[in-house]
Amino acid sequence: MPMPFYDAVVPTYLQILRGTVAWLAKAEAEAAELGIAETDTMDARLAPDMFPFNRQVRATAMHSQGAIEGAKAGLFKPDLTPPPTTFAGLRDRLGEAVAYLEALDPGEFDLLIGQPMRFVLGDTDLPFIADQFLLSFSMPNFFFHTTTAYAILRSKGVALGKRDYLAGLRFER
Repeated sequence: MPMPFYDAVVPTYLQILRGTVAWLAKAEAEAAELGIAETDTMDARLAPDMFPFNRQVRATAMHSQGAIEGAKAGLFKPDLTPPPTTFAGLRDRLGEAVAYLEALDPGEFDLLIGQPMRFVLGDTDLPFIADQFLLSFSMPNFFFHTTTAYAILRSKGVALGKRDYLAGLRFER
């Protein structure tokens, strides 16, 4: 029996987003305990030409909730507003993404298969099919930004491991 499209996408987004919320809390607690200013974490980056931590975390919400909203609307435009500048703001943004994904109707989500949509950023206008946009563009971006945010925290000494990243594994029922 083929796997529903919803099952191939949404539970994975939720697993990683929930894990991100948990390791964000660890980072916040360690920063408070060690007297590290929030701005030091928010502005941290792995390389000078990469987005800072807060933009990496915000991008995980954009490439999950925002991507699905864009696929449903037929148009995805990246969020270019300033990202949250506090742990609380990032937690709220991720919580919004989790709540949105939890409320999705699986049958309605599966109707995205084969639907035309576009990605627009400045002069770039790329035609996609919604399911292929999610699988070939947004999911890879989601994992890139989540992994980069995780790596930034690890580079700052936050005590995180692979289990933190993988979070709620889905075992046999």
